[in-house]
Amino acid sequence: MPETEGPKERKPVSPLRESLRRLRRDTRAMVSLGVIIFMVLLSLFGPFVYQHLGGIYDSPDNGPIPATVYRTFYHQELSRQDELPSAQYWLGTDDLGRDILARLMQGLLVSISVAVLVEVIDITMGILVGVLAGYFGGWIDQVLARLTDIIFAFPGLLFIILLTGIFGTWADTTLSNVPIVGPNGNARLLLVSAALALVSWPLMARLVRGQTLQIKEQQFIEAARTAGSSNFKIIWRHIIPNLFSIVVVAATLDISNTIIGEASISLLGLGVQQPGSSLGLMISEASNAVDTHPWEVLVPSLTLAILVLAFSFLGDGLRDAFDPRTKD
Repeated sequence: MPETEGPKERKPVSPLRESLRRLRRDTRAMVSLGVIIFMVLLSLFGPFVYQHLGGIYDSPDNGPIPATVYRTFYHQELSRQDELPSAQYWLGTDDLGRDILARLMQGLLVSISVAVLVEVIDITMGILVGVLAGYFGGWIDQVLARLTDIIFAFPGLLFIILLTGIFGTWADTTLSNVPIVGPNGNARLLLVSAALALVSWPLMARLVRGQTLQIKEQQFIEAARTAGSSNFKIIWRHIIPNLFSIVVVAATLDISNTIIGEASISLLGLGVQQPGSSLGLMISEASNAVDTHPWEVLVPSLTLAILVLAFSFLGDGLRDAFDPRTKD
C-alpha cells in the first residue's frame, strides 16, 4: 500500500509578517489607521469634490458665483456670517462668511503636510547622525550628545515661537514666492516645519544611536566583518534595515507632537496667516465667539483631537506589534 503523506510543514513566518498580523488584530490601531486614511483623502481630494457638488449662488455682494468660488477656504460672503450647517455650506460659515468645511479641509492638508515634511527630515537626519554616532563614536557621538542636552534643557515650543516670531515677517515676503507654497498665507509653513524638525531630529538620532550600539554587537555583524564587508555595506545592509521598526514607531508617535506644535504656533498667530487656513488658526479665530457660536470652535478642535488621537493610537499599535516581547 502506498504510504500516506504526513501533514505538510508550515513555512516559517517572517518577523515582519508576524508583526503585521499582530497589528491587524489590534482593533484600535486599525480604526485609527482608517481615520487617518480618510482624513488624508479628505484633505487631498475633498476640496475638488466639494466644489463640484454645488450650483450657482446669486450672491448679494458678488453676483452669480459658482461653487468653485464660494466653497473655497478664502472666499468671503459677508452677508452669510456665522451660519449653521446648510445645504450650501455643509458645516456653516465663520465670522467672515467663509465656508468652514472648505477651511477645515485646508487645515487638515496643512497639518498633514507639515507632519510629513517634519518626519522626513526627522527620520533622514536621525538615521544619518544616529547610525554614524553609534557605529563609529568619536566626535560625532560627542556633538550628538551636546545637541540632545541642549534640546532637553531648552523648551522646544519656546524655541519655535522665538524663531517664527523673529523670522516670520521675512518668511511672509520671501517664501511666498515659492511656487508650491504661494502667497495664500502659507509662507510660514516652511519656517514652522524647519523649526519643528530642528527640535525633533536630535531626539530621533539619540534613539537610533542607542539601537545601533546594540545591533553592532550582534553576531551577524561580527560575521559580516569577518567576511570582509566594508563599514558602509554593514551599515546599509544590516544596521539600517534592523532600525526599521523602531524608527517607524517613533516617527508615528512623534507626528502627534508635530501636529500639536503646528496648531499651537498657528493658534498664537505665528504660523499660517490670512487668508490661509489651519486648524490652529481656525480655533484662534473662533475662540472669541465661543459663547455665541460654539460650533465654529468645536469643529476644528474636535478634528484636531481626532487626528492627534488617531496617530497616537496607531503608534501604540505599531509599538506593540513590532515589539519582539509581545506574545499572542
